[in-house]
Amino acid sequence: MEHDRVRTRAWVLHPDIRTDADRRAPGPALEEAAALAAALPDLDVIGAEIVRLPRAQPGHLFGTGKIYEIAAHLKENEIGLVLVDGPLSPVQQRNLEKAWGVKILDRTGLILEIFSDRAATREGVLQVEMAALSYQRTRLVRAWTHLERQRGGLGFVGGPGETQIEADRRAIDDQLVRLRRQLDKVVKTRELHRQARAKVPYPIVALVGYTNAGKSTLFNRLTGAQVMAEDMLFATLDPTMRRVQLPDGPEVILSDTVGFISDLPTELVAAFRATLEEVLAADLIVHVRDVSHAETEEQADDVRAILASLGVTDDRPLIEVWNKLDRLPPELREAARARAARDPATFAISALTGEGVDELLAAVARALQGARVEARLHLAFSDGRKRAWLFEQDVVQEETQAGEGFELRVLWTAKQQAQFEAL
Repeated sequence: MEHDRVRTRAWVLHPDIRTDADRRAPGPALEEAAALAAALPDLDVIGAEIVRLPRAQPGHLFGTGKIYEIAAHLKENEIGLVLVDGPLSPVQQRNLEKAWGVKILDRTGLILEIFSDRAATREGVLQVEMAALSYQRTRLVRAWTHLERQRGGLGFVGGPGETQIEADRRAIDDQLVRLRRQLDKVVKTRELHRQARAKVPYPIVALVGYTNAGKSTLFNRLTGAQVMAEDMLFATLDPTMRRVQLPDGPEVILSDTVGFISDLPTELVAAFRATLEEVLAADLIVHVRDVSHAETEEQADDVRAILASLGVTDDRPLIEVWNKLDRLPPELREAARARAARDPATFAISALTGEGVDELLAAVARALQGARVEARLHLAFSDGRKRAWLFEQDVVQEETQAGEGFELRVLWTAKQQAQFEAL
């Protein structure tokens, strides 16, 4: 009962702005925003609504009449927090907080709150803290009167002193520098682990997908692990890796990555780049989709856009998995199976019931045949360009100098071998 007393009553608003060329379908967008809010344990989501706007107002986002209407609604329902599903400028956020007398969070702030609540590893905590500070740095205007005060000497020497906002900004910058140094150490450790894995002849399979697509459920089914898997957005943040023996196939390392989401805050993409770059080291990417979701195609486009921003090119081996068949009605389930069967790189499954998982594993094994093989090479001293290329590709496992050149042991893919031979 004590826990109930400290829960904050929240209201979710999705602004459907007619002039926004990139606006999403308002119904599914509102559902996702409400699910994001519900992912925070201390929030009690009282209600959610779509606010249709002809255009965004620069000062308050909403028009005067709508502001008064929502204010009465918030007072009547004793709301303490309003979540606006979209970006708010610092001025809009401050003005709405003044008008409604409640705390306001925009979409970026909400996602940062969720990440902050879920981060478990040292790396995750540092990444979220950096993203939050980068976000707060742009929000200093939200603070009230103390930001207008001057501090410093009497003004006789060096002018009136610096404003509090400048001091706050500098303090954030100093903290960001400290966090970046700490994160650099963690990133170096991750890079060492990656290099160590590269020396082990196990192909890496990375699970990627929109948040709540069922990646962790599939990961648990394939590995027998107990990674948190709930019907909740961003149930897991920290990447998890396990070794898996594929039936009639190679032993692989399976990696479960953080879920993606539309309009993922740029601060988070930057902060989590080291984690997301695990995908770049993968021999095979498995894109898990929630085929039962009304916006499954739009979600898939968002995932592809983020993968492209990380540098994942179209020629990277990729299998698409249509998950959550069990949630579809029978006729749609059959249609999904039939459509997937027409594409050799697409598989319709249910990670929950296990349907289609054996066929998926067989396809993964086929895709990884000859993923990385060991070879021994002899290079003359004059083959400096070829030797440099091998080290750039990070395929050299061992090198010794012989009388007439270098003896190398490499672990590479068939594609890398062909590229080397074409040099």
